[in-house]
Amino acid sequence: MKLTFIGLGRMGLGIAGNLLKTDNTLTVFNRTREKGEPLAKEGAKLADSIHDAVSDCDVVFTMLADDNAVAHVVFGEAGIAASLPAGAIHVSHSTISVQMARKLAKEQAARGQAFVSAPVFGRPDAAEAKRLLVVAAGDQAALERVRPLLDAIGRQTYIAGAEPWHANLIKLNGNFMIACVLETFGEAFANIRKAGMDHHLFHEIMSELFGSPIYKGYGAAVAGNKFEPAGFALRLGLKDIRLGLEAAGELEVPMPFASILRDHFLAALANGQENMDWSSVGKIAALQAGLKD
Repeated sequence: MKLTFIGLGRMGLGIAGNLLKTDNTLTVFNRTREKGEPLAKEGAKLADSIHDAVSDCDVVFTMLADDNAVAHVVFGEAGIAASLPAGAIHVSHSTISVQMARKLAKEQAARGQAFVSAPVFGRPDAAEAKRLLVVAAGDQAALERVRPLLDAIGRQTYIAGAEPWHANLIKLNGNFMIACVLETFGEAFANIRKAGMDHHLFHEIMSELFGSPIYKGYGAAVAGNKFEPAGFALRLGLKDIRLGLEAAGELEVPMPFASILRDHFLAALANGQENMDWSSVGKIAALQAGLKD
């Protein structure tokens, strides 16, 4: 098949690199052209515009920052919606609102295009190493066509259903739970440190107790104040918490912990942490406890 990938940030570059290893052709596009050059050296074609990238493709993948970026790429002049052939499929890996997922599905279907939401769990190193968890939802026929491609970018693919937005709701709630882990580590570490004890030992014990890579990796980052370079920017973490709260409000589901997390992410931004990883939200508990880094 003729594949296209749009959005070559740290996550997108890793995913596109694994797609390039499949038995398909790959065209890539990024607003900053030089980000695609490493893939071009491996055999990908660099496109000069979105229209050129998708006008003759079978499946286009996007990995973009937020709803606004997705809307610009899809619905902008000569964007995906206007340029993608009828019968082709748009696979969105972006963490977007459930409302945007519904809009994409509706408006692309009106043009004879299929839309599949396939957000992923994992950081840039996991994307490069094909260790992502992929959660996909959409039309069954479209899912069957892209399933081998989704399997090629991660260690496991989960099908969430026929409505694309269901995959986005799972992603937003998953990120909420990861953010809760960051918060609990921040609070617990502050408590252990205030007592003059070794919070690294505490992290080692909790990692063994829970047996989770989330506890091991993110816990180490919070314990060691290792927040740069950012694998996932703090501002994007705040965006995801807000989108989760919006979805919960639509469904009339109270999420009091999510509201606390939103305030702590805002406090982290106010503390000058905008260029740090979202795990740096764990610093807020230490600051509130009167502790220094």
